[in-house]
Amino acid sequence: MSGIAGHPAGRLTVLAEAAWPEPGDGAPPPVPGYVHSSFPPLVAAVAERCLTRAYGRRPAPGGERTAVVLVSAAGDRASAAHVRATVAAGGRPGPLFFFQSVPNSVAGHVAARWGLGGPVLCLAPTGDPRAEGTAEAELLLHDGDADRALLVLIEQAPADGGARDAGGQPGARAVAVLLGGGDAP
Repeated sequence: MSGIAGHPAGRLTVLAEAAWPEPGDGAPPPVPGYVHSSFPPLVAAVAERCLTRAYGRRPAPGGERTAVVLVSAAGDRASAAHVRATVAAGGRPGPLFFFQSVPNSVAGHVAARWGLGGPVLCLAPTGDPRAEGTAEAELLLHDGDADRALLVLIEQAPADGGARDAGGQPGARAVAVLLGGGDAP
């Protein structure tokens, strides 16, 4: 049975997989309406890469309900730090930060661009992010809420962590895996 980065996929099949960065990647392309942080562009870029590997181009095949499951223990650290610093200095965060502060917004952006008709949800795991995300995807398929699930795992290291990705962002990395039922092609 296929797995996700060494983790069993249970009764699910890995249909496509992608990471950001992969060899040759720089910073992910910007996403209109999102500012200051690499979190939304990373989610959008890795999802685009994974879905392109599965479907070739947008939109996804009609009639298919694909859930988007975004998994991140810490969420968008850069946006949270910016809002915290702005408020602490007596300022007001711009209106985009209200929209951007909800991780579901970029997951919904991906779903809209690809015409995915399944649920969109975010998890903040307390254990193994891949295992918890896969378990949620399996539940969505088992309950009939979706036919497939796009699992997006993303973490940003604290800005003071020192590690940098290929785009110069502090330790930012994302993986996307398209999962289907065990009998899916």
